[in-house]
Amino acid sequence: HIRDTKYKFKMRGICTVFEVALVVLITPNVQGESIPPNKALRAKAANKKRKTPKNSRGYKGNKTSKYPVQLGPRPYFVVDSMEESSLKDSLMKCAKDVGKFEKSDWSIGHRGAPMQFPEHTLESYRAALIMGAGIVECDVTFTKDRELICRHDQCDLHTTTDVVTRPELHDKCKVKFIPGGSPPVCCSSDFTLAEVKTLCAKMDASFSGAKTAEEYIGGVADYRTTMYSEECSKVPTHKESIELIMEWGAKFTPELKTPQVDMPFEGDYSQEDFAQQMIDEYIAYDIDPSAVWPQSFLWGDVIYWQSTDYGEQAVALEGTYDAYNYDQETFNNHVKDIVEAGVNILAPPMWMLLDLSDDSMMVASAYAEHAKGNELDIITWTLERSGSLTTGGGWYYQSVTNATNADGDQFELLNALHSEVGILGIFSDWPATTTFFANCMSL
Repeated sequence: HIRDTKYKFKMRGICTVFEVALVVLITPNVQGESIPPNKALRAKAANKKRKTPKNSRGYKGNKTSKYPVQLGPRPYFVVDSMEESSLKDSLMKCAKDVGKFEKSDWSIGHRGAPMQFPEHTLESYRAALIMGAGIVECDVTFTKDRELICRHDQCDLHTTTDVVTRPELHDKCKVKFIPGGSPPVCCSSDFTLAEVKTLCAKMDASFSGAKTAEEYIGGVADYRTTMYSEECSKVPTHKESIELIMEWGAKFTPELKTPQVDMPFEGDYSQEDFAQQMIDEYIAYDIDPSAVWPQSFLWGDVIYWQSTDYGEQAVALEGTYDAYNYDQETFNNHVKDIVEAGVNILAPPMWMLLDLSDDSMMVASAYAEHAKGNELDIITWTLERSGSLTTGGGWYYQSVTNATNADGDQFELLNALHSEVGILGIFSDWPATTTFFANCMSL
């Protein structure tokens, strides 16, 4: 059971433990100096992986897009919001000089473009692709009949669809909506795919004081909109997301969502079955592993994928936020299992990668330095998810709040993530902003 992977790593045979200990203690580098423990583990994992060549497949994405990239006014508004600086001068020059923007893998559509479109709908994905996202995310969960669909959580249908207003389906929810009662809980696994397909997707929101089901599905944040929610967008299957992204020549970053039901589901659908089913759908479409970045907060999933052709770009999502304060030794122990397994990419929220210098400049955090010390590449999340930054940016900006007071500070943050940390890419709820920056910086 891959949820027990960490336990299995700790409880391997004594010989294996001694073997790792000897590698840590005596393996020299070319200059004869000792190698930090996790670098020795990474070298050992790399040697193992070289024995299994990656199978090449057909679809790898392409540089062109279905339509020319369109950014709209927001990136220019954000540039205008910046304080005077050499970075602002550079971005203003880019805004004037660049006549045609290109899509970029550095710009990742987080659930599509949910600042204005209902998340995880084909409409939201198209919006992200139009804005030049080179990679688009489908969060993957499963229905009662074990079909894979795109939802941020297995149990979020009560806030991302109109299910509580559909009496015949609402009756199947794990927890029903009752005015004044506990919040409802409606899971994808409560319904078949055919039933899910009858629902209308909406902006992720709810009104906690609602007296009716219709009132409950309101509550949209004031910096978002319901303009694109009125035509009953459908919940897409994982396969439908693959087909759309292929049509636009882009790439994929599916996140295997942590189940919110007991696994094995119904006694015989294990976590490993779930993890493999997601990969199998890329194999069925003949998609090359170089075009896929599978992600999970369950690091056992990411370790499992190392046994497949799709492991090289597997992403370990960081959910231990206390790790921001770890020293190097504690951090090494924190990531030891994934490093030993050969995982190459770590993905924390963006605030964990930054700190403020004495003169309030955004610089790489100790966490970021520890990750780089373990030879882990970094992807981060999520830009354009905080509304106006005039009050400091909230959770996603918590390590740099004192240097955040205007929307223009997004570009200062992106610049620090690029130049100080060296991220591979960043998720955004409105990819036009990240596409603009990526083009201006030739990323």
